[in-house]
Amino acid sequence: MAADQSDLFAEEPAFPPAAARSRAANQPLAARMRPRRLAEVVGQSHILKPGSLLPRLVAQNRFGSLIFYGPPGCGKTSIAEAIAQETNSRFVRVNAVMSNVAELREILHSARRLPQASTILFIDELHRFNKSQQDLLLPDVEEGTVRLIGATTHNPGFYVNPPLLSRSHLFRLEPLSPAAVTGVLKKALADEERGLGARKVTADDKVLADLAVLCDGDLRRALNALEVLVLGLPEGGVITPAELEVFARERRIRYDADEDEHYDTISAFIKSCRGSDPDAALYWLAKMLAGGEDPRFIARRLVILASEDVGLADPQALPLTVAAHHAVDFIGLPEAELTLAHATLYIATAAKSNSATLALGEAHRALKEQPVQTIPAALRSKSGQANKRIGQGQGYLYSHDHQENISGQDYLEKPLTLYTPKPVGWEAKIVDRLARWKELKSRLQQRA
Repeated sequence: MAADQSDLFAEEPAFPPAAARSRAANQPLAARMRPRRLAEVVGQSHILKPGSLLPRLVAQNRFGSLIFYGPPGCGKTSIAEAIAQETNSRFVRVNAVMSNVAELREILHSARRLPQASTILFIDELHRFNKSQQDLLLPDVEEGTVRLIGATTHNPGFYVNPPLLSRSHLFRLEPLSPAAVTGVLKKALADEERGLGARKVTADDKVLADLAVLCDGDLRRALNALEVLVLGLPEGGVITPAELEVFARERRIRYDADEDEHYDTISAFIKSCRGSDPDAALYWLAKMLAGGEDPRFIARRLVILASEDVGLADPQALPLTVAAHHAVDFIGLPEAELTLAHATLYIATAAKSNSATLALGEAHRALKEQPVQTIPAALRSKSGQANKRIGQGQGYLYSHDHQENISGQDYLEKPLTLYTPKPVGWEAKIVDRLARWKELKSRLQQRA
């Protein structure tokens, strides 16, 4: 072991020019084309446009700890490295999957011994660190010994300890637009120094745009795919739509079960059904199925929608979605996709009423805010000799003995109005029916 480990994580060792060129040549295209300054970063104009907070903080070198949250290939690492370059900071990169407490302690110890170096500690996949590892960072982040830049594809609110999150500026990054990805692909194809220009391979803008679309806003994935396509052709070749076909067949939808993509997509699906947009609902359904979502989970959400958002406006929605849930269970994929599409279209195109949801909420509120009402004696059970002797159930008026089953009797000591029907679909009939019953009940009570 070396006698002095204080500089173990300081600077990367210097390479002779030839070795440096060889090392760069062996890097993936995405690494070679990485932006060197913030101004070279494409997309993310919502946080990088001139005059916005992050560029101002970097220009003044007055930023603290930062957390970048966004999907793969959107520029989190690139922005971190560009910040280190522009502020002449010592850049120490750690991948949370492979790191451990011992390595973290050594890095922090080294940073304390080199305060003049202004260490930026970049932790990729920060969400992979457990609570103890994140807590270990707190004192040095607090003191400014290191400036943490964390990158995560997972919601920091769920995976980053609150004390660490509160000490950091959080920036959300979005998937890159196809136009932004296409622009970088064109540069990579022409760049002879860092890109693929030396191979003289060409491609139409339409082909590059199609490749960008296939990569779902993931620039790293797009550059790596471009490199594979170019290296598979002779020098001076042309990338045609035929070369893209293999890549398109192997395309996988970005979908992380039980994480942000799961929750965001089911949310979009639910809101599309509620908003009566069958096309959007089917699109999000197809995305979930392509991403490997559990079809039973989707079926359960449709059952909930049937009561929460369709309700009495279409009473057939609930039995239909329950039947769909059972069908999905015993049919399985891929045939069950048709069942889910059937139920989705029914819910999306059904008349909507949330009156049941609102009425239940009003009932819960009444129980919470008012004294719990005593059950009227006439409504209590009269089963058993003891109940009969004390007179329970006496005075109950049997509804079927009266016109339209309305006896005029009250079923609460203090009547409440919790349910307000909506004049849509089947529920419109309930509006008229309740109004008629209310008038009939009032007349019967006036006669009593």
